[in-house]
Amino acid sequence: MKIYNTLTRQKEEFVPLHENEPLIYACGPTVYNYIHIGNARPICVFDVLRRYMEYRGMKVKFVQNFTDIDDKIIRKANEEGSDYLTVSRRFIEEYKKDAEGLNVRPATIHPKATENIDEIISIISTLVEKGYAYAAENGDVYFRTLKDTEYGKLSHQPLEELQAGARIATGEIKEDAMDFALWKAAKPGEPSWPSPWSDGRPGWHIECSAMARRYLGKTIDIHCGGQDLIFPHHENEIAQSECCNGVPFARYWMHNGYINVDNRKMSKSLNNFFTVRDVAEKYGYEPIRYLMVASHYRTPINYSAEVIEQCRAGLDRLYNCKENMEFLLSHGQEGMKEGEEEIFARFTTHRDHFIEAMEDDLNTADALSCLFDLARDINSAMTAEAQPSRDFVEKTLKLYMELADVLGLLYQKKESSLDAEIEALIEKRAEARKNKDWATADAIRDELKARHIVLKDTPQGVKWSIEE
Repeated sequence: MKIYNTLTRQKEEFVPLHENEPLIYACGPTVYNYIHIGNARPICVFDVLRRYMEYRGMKVKFVQNFTDIDDKIIRKANEEGSDYLTVSRRFIEEYKKDAEGLNVRPATIHPKATENIDEIISIISTLVEKGYAYAAENGDVYFRTLKDTEYGKLSHQPLEELQAGARIATGEIKEDAMDFALWKAAKPGEPSWPSPWSDGRPGWHIECSAMARRYLGKTIDIHCGGQDLIFPHHENEIAQSECCNGVPFARYWMHNGYINVDNRKMSKSLNNFFTVRDVAEKYGYEPIRYLMVASHYRTPINYSAEVIEQCRAGLDRLYNCKENMEFLLSHGQEGMKEGEEEIFARFTTHRDHFIEAMEDDLNTADALSCLFDLARDINSAMTAEAQPSRDFVEKTLKLYMELADVLGLLYQKKESSLDAEIEALIEKRAEARKNKDWATADAIRDELKARHIVLKDTPQGVKWSIEE
């Protein structure tokens, strides 16, 4: 498998440190509110990365953190008159609901920043001892950015440009404007933990270095997240981790592209800010998932009502193929018919193309096209008139769902039962057709259509579907 490595700016063959056991760290949400659709992209994309590696037989250790102490969380707690624990715990649970709705598998470990204070203090202490960090008079601890000669290697920005953009915020006491906080002394009324420098809390960047080291080791295989995290967050993670541990931090860096809304950057000030929950309540979760995998993960994507409707239409096509096979499965004969083995062999070529796409830097866009190509060929070969065998349908359905599952699609269980009254009408219509009472049969069909139930007569029997 080849992966585009942000660090080297080229595609590289992925070879894990430990054979078939990739170590992956994904930056998780800061839990002060519901996740927005921009958050959903890395969550879905890197879930597909993990799914694909597991599909190929790898044993993935996947860590995704929760930032459960932060300025935004404290501000939210103050607005509510509650505390950081109440806020963070509530929105961790809300995240889990959205992640489940998006069919995102839980991480191997979901650590929290506040559960790793000792590890954070240990790393900061080592950096202070090595001269890479210093304690300011107010109890803050800062990283000496200029002492790290490789600083800027991930973002590929010259040091002069980084220095030109650096600022010292109110209340900060730093040797240089580029230095960043590892530990923040607590202000009155803020939550805090004891440390050698002050009662305070960790800076944002240090928590990921601590959790990656504790749960995966000093060197990991893949660190991933949104493009917006390259600088300063991931750049600072590299600096503090490598200066502390003396070894490379992450061997491959993967970053997904931005999401725009109606071709503009998503922003509360532009009134185009959408949470996953908002969109799911109107369109469902699966169209959001589909949107996130329908484009290559490094390309920017655009969200709009029209785009999400197109995603729903695409899903309907895929579900129709699945439901046709499920119907035929319950009516087919045992044993493969002549010629079906050859047709199935042709179907498997789509799996080969699917794997080729995923091996090329997780190209989910081309992989999804392979799934549609397979659906087209299935629909062509598996007509009701062809009366495919049960074994043929079963093998094909398994192949189809195998590929869909790698992308995390087609996971909704559609309601397939009808109430007794409607079932009775379908039976009554069948009896009328048997007796060649076409007027009664047509009247029942029209009545059911008015209830959004569409009937299709096939050699195997009546097939019904619910029309949205």
